[in-house]
Amino acid sequence: MGTKDFDVAEYLDSPEVIAAYLAATFKDGDAGEIAEALGTVARAKGMTEIAKRAGMSREGLYKALSADGHPVFATVLKVMRALDVELAVTARALEGVG
Repeated sequence: MGTKDFDVAEYLDSPEVIAAYLAATFKDGDAGEIAEALGTVARAKGMTEIAKRAGMSREGLYKALSADGHPVFATVLKVMRALDVELAVTARALEGVG
């Protein structure tokens, strides 16, 4: 009996799940992990459609959103808009205060 590689994209099936996945990655991930997570969501939603909505080629989107892609911030924002998600900023709780 063989095993199948786990692909998180198969479970990103609702806006709420996608938002939770990206929020966790933005909170704890580094730039490479964030780019890769955006790429995973793009795959879940359809890479060709997301590339078109972001004004990029499919190949360019794959490259930018790989773990080694290092996309510029403008590309990250375009992809997030294409994915119908937005970035929210909150204050971090300071340790030892309060």
